[in-house]
Amino acid sequence: MNSLPVPPSGGSPGDGPSGEARGPDQRLGRSRRLTRSSCFQEAFAQQRKWVGRTMVLWLRSGDDAALRLGVVSSRKVGGAVQRTRARRLLRDVFRRNRHRLTGPVDVVLVARAAILRAPPAAREADFLSLARAAGIMADL
Repeated sequence: MNSLPVPPSGGSPGDGPSGEARGPDQRLGRSRRLTRSSCFQEAFAQQRKWVGRTMVLWLRSGDDAALRLGVVSSRKVGGAVQRTRARRLLRDVFRRNRHRLTGPVDVVLVARAAILRAPPAAREADFLSLARAAGIMADL
């Protein structure tokens, strides 16, 4: 009765239903995130940071570093809802631009209060300028 058309099978796993390539993998699964507090402490202890208008970028190097992401938002950003939104915005800007990054490092992004008011283009430009300054931008 209400059967939907089934997309043709075939192609590679990264291909869309019509067979065209989707682009870089933008998922941010558990293996691509920093979850242990010791990793965050190592990043802060290494004191490699770059400050932007909407975020602060910290780099962590180590044997297991593999362009993973950790996000932090303090009470300076706002209440619980604002902090959660700020972390979501940080994950999104990293996820969309991860394919542009290179190097054996992990990235910790700390939200600043301005991230909640900044338009998406300003957040992305801020992240890219910090990544360029930190030397983790790939030459595309």
